[in-house]
Parts: sequence; structure tokens; C-alpha cells
Amino acid sequence: MDTTIAKLPEVKPEHVSSDTRKKRKSKQSAEGTPRFFLSKAGGQNGRPELGEEAGDENQALIKAFQQSGVIHVLMSYRVEAEIQGGTPTLVKRPLQK
Repeated sequence: MDTTIAKLPEVKPEHVSSDTRKKRKSKQSAEGTPRFFLSKAGGQNGRPELGEEAGDENQALIKAFQQSGVIHVLMSYRVEAEIQGGTPTLVKRPLQK
């Protein structure tokens, strides 16, 4: 009985440049900082009630797994009017925590 093992082609990992990392980080900070809350038990009429705030997403996931199983992610923005070409346009600006 003769068996042969097929050889898979080598796959080299793609190199991520420092420019790409900077773009990702600046995009996240431009969008604002999300805040993570555990869900409070006993919400009425389908409305979410925010409970304890977690420091980051990982902490929120762990606490939610141990308790309620539900987290809420909150993003806060300030709405401002910009006038471009004589026409007012509403834009949202992220609020930092």
C-alpha cells in the first residue's frame, strides 16, 4: 500500500504597515469612543435599561456572560450645523468620554 502526502503551498503572512495601523486607530478616534453597559434586569416595554458600565468591550463581554448575557454599546455625538454654499448641513461630531 503506497501513500503519498500532498504538500501544501507555503502561505506567507501579509505584512501590515505602520501606516495602516495609524489609519485604523485614527478612524476609531474620529468616530468617537464607545461605552459599554450591562443590561439592567426588568426593562419595561422593550426599552433597554443601562446597568453597570464596563471599562472596555472585553470586560463587558465577560460580565455579561456571568450575569445577564446582554450588553449595550453607546456612542455619543454632538450635532452641529455647518453652512456650505449657503445651505446648512447637520453633522455629527463624536463626544469623548
